[in-house]
Amino acid sequence: MCRSIRPLHNYDPPTTAEEVREASLQYVRKISGMTRPARANEEAFARAVEAVSAASARLLDELVTTAPPRNRAREIERARERSIARFGERGAA
Repeated sequence: MCRSIRPLHNYDPPTTAEEVREASLQYVRKISGMTRPARANEEAFARAVEAVSAASARLLDELVTTAPPRNRAREIERARERSIARFGERGAA
């Protein structure tokens, strides 16, 4: 599950609010141990996702770097190449 959480800092084009929310959702799913909360836990789960999203967005806004932005498409291609090298063609999907 955590494998779907990707670095979000210093990309061109910049990271979107939706990407931050998706990473936050994955984080809350991982630490809570559930992919879908029971009705009794839905509000707490949603509040946690929003809190993590807000903290993550604030962190990304405040980080400073002198490195040039990474190209998102190139990073995806490099990850695909690593996957093929590690698992073969079937693991690259």
